[in-house]
Amino acid sequence: MFESLSSKLDKAFKVLKGQGKITEINVAETVKEIRKALIDADVNYKIAKQFTDTVKEKALGENVLTSVTPGQLMVKIVNDELTELLGGKTEDVNLNGNPAVILMAGLQGSGKTTHSAKLANFFKKKGRTVMLAACDVYRPAAIEQLKVLGGQLDVPVYFEEGNNNPVSIAENALKAAKEKGAKVLIVDTAGRLSIDEEMMAEIGNIKKALNPHEILFVVDAMTGQDAVNTAKAFNDVLDFSGVILTKLDGDTRGGAALSIKSVVNKPIKFMGMGEKIEALDIFHPDRMAQRILGMGDIVSLVEKAQSVFDAEEAEKMQKKLLKDQFTFEDFYSQIQQIKKMGNLKDLMGMIPGVGKAIKDMDISDDAFKGVEAIINSMTPSERKNPDIINGSRRKRIADGSGTDIQQVNQLLKQFDEMRKMMKSIGKLQGAGRSMRGLPFMR
Repeated sequence: MFESLSSKLDKAFKVLKGQGKITEINVAETVKEIRKALIDADVNYKIAKQFTDTVKEKALGENVLTSVTPGQLMVKIVNDELTELLGGKTEDVNLNGNPAVILMAGLQGSGKTTHSAKLANFFKKKGRTVMLAACDVYRPAAIEQLKVLGGQLDVPVYFEEGNNNPVSIAENALKAAKEKGAKVLIVDTAGRLSIDEEMMAEIGNIKKALNPHEILFVVDAMTGQDAVNTAKAFNDVLDFSGVILTKLDGDTRGGAALSIKSVVNKPIKFMGMGEKIEALDIFHPDRMAQRILGMGDIVSLVEKAQSVFDAEEAEKMQKKLLKDQFTFEDFYSQIQQIKKMGNLKDLMGMIPGVGKAIKDMDISDDAFKGVEAIINSMTPSERKNPDIINGSRRKRIADGSGTDIQQVNQLLKQFDEMRKMMKSIGKLQGAGRSMRGLPFMR
């Protein structure tokens, strides 16, 4: 995410590295590099200039503390300004209606239908009953796609065969949502390949009919400045309440994310981080600024883990590890949980200091594929008791998984070492508990 921008900003800060104090000359040099990085990221020139002018003014106005190097101070100033540029604070979604109506808008291909389902999943996990409404009557596969996604989530989808009037479908969907007691109604609307009057008039009529509590503009972050121009055109007609930025896990330059708030003065509320239905996160401007500057985002990483891992199950796993009862079946289960958290490289980038170290590394989401294949090639008894896996079994497992014996041996060795290490930790904890009973440990 924003790898190119992060790398160029890091280069800009190196101008101040080793400098004893901030001066007009070294600040001007740094600011010039920052502005160049922003423009390369497809940020509007006017916004980039305004941003760097503010940074320069604050940098020259600061008294450098003896404990803070000029480079660190500049990073702090840029971090604060980036946070403001991205929206300043996290914005909540208005769910006060009964039901709360969320109208989805955007161009074709931006990901409206997929993100309608992602939102449904998000709110369902929060304990709300959700209904989806299929109001895209022009794209042949749109209704079917939403029905399939709704089926996967066990969320009802309202649609009408043979009705080509999206306004009446939306009105009927609202009635159905009220009758069924749904707390959230998410309305998927039609997109076009470009902005046109007919499209704008239609979605404007849907807005009038539904009086939605939220209008979310879905925009592909990879389209850069074009996305911002499209957002302005939609906002002029709809006065939408927030933005969903999609494909932030891709090779995005960052222009849309950094410019959109300044141009339309509407907050980014969600960000799409992949194709999986769970890949939707609340947008936190401060955390995003930290990630762009390579500081990581440990809070979001913990939140992702908490949303995926069951606390009771995690405690059971910990006890198994400490008692040397952890099996390959448990290991396989843990891999599936980690995969649900999202893109592996993006997850590692949330760890402070790791982002820069792995920026040039190709970390595939298929990283667990070989391990999974090896475990799947084991018999149930082998997964429960790896000690029985002898030479002939290893050859069979290698052949069955499409790997070689060396890879099987390596996995078995690593698994055994992990179990031994956790067993040692368990013994140390046990010894600690025993010592607490001694007089001098009380």
